[in-house]
Amino acid sequence: MPTLMLTAGALARTAPAGIGYTTAHSLEHLLTLTGPPCWRGPGRQCTLHRMELIAQGRDADVYALDESRVLRRYRRGGPTGLESRLMTHLAACGYPVPRVYEITDTDMVLERLAGPTMLDELARRPWRVGSLGRELGRLHDRLHALPAPEWLPKRFSTGDGDRVLHLDLHPGNVILTGRGPVVIDWCNAGAGDPAADVAMTMVTVGGANVPGLTTRLARGLLLRGIRSGCRTDPAGRMREVVRARLDDPNLTPAEAAWLRRRVGGEGPAVGRTDRSGC
Repeated sequence: MPTLMLTAGALARTAPAGIGYTTAHSLEHLLTLTGPPCWRGPGRQCTLHRMELIAQGRDADVYALDESRVLRRYRRGGPTGLESRLMTHLAACGYPVPRVYEITDTDMVLERLAGPTMLDELARRPWRVGSLGRELGRLHDRLHALPAPEWLPKRFSTGDGDRVLHLDLHPGNVILTGRGPVVIDWCNAGAGDPAADVAMTMVTVGGANVPGLTTRLARGLLLRGIRSGCRTDPAGRMREVVRARLDDPNLTPAEAAWLRRRVGGEGPAVGRTDRSGC
């Protein structure tokens, strides 16, 4: 997915009140400011390799700072100013997101969430696939009830009445905490048509390269759960979303092949209304 790159000055302007911003580009400087308990000695800063890597995505790594905070580091820079501004806005609207403490051009210090991802929960308790799918659908509905702020970049815009879109809302980006599900990883967010957001989830989950017949059947149940829990029909945006997804440089060969088959018309039509999404 394309990301919005901001200059240090733009980040300083977009960082919300209450969130620290530094123009430092180094993780070490950020750690000096946030002060995690991992110093080697007086005046010596913590280095990255001494921190616990607790999660790894396609664009960023997440390290534990302490019991209440994590550091999310983009490998090639990311829209940290815009992302933190959106998360602060969503929290004020009552949508479940982590708290943001500090940002630089590449790094974000965020609230550490206690609980498994929805993906981990599906692996541990596969009988919950339907209810978790419906929960994911409801998270879409809650998000799409929020009008998009004017400063959020347009993605799959309707031209009028755009809503906040996550555009990567899959089970790996939902943490099941004691206070309920919390949505993470907002770097792809935009303002646009809710149907595109649901379509992106269906395409991302449907095209994931998972081995085994049982796992593939469970994926179908998950997709049906998402559709039954969500009021938005993604069919009208499905083909457009598939084409946009093909531009993602992080796609695996298997994922890209699945998407090309949909664009080329092989197999089930991309825009079909079958609630399995397969």
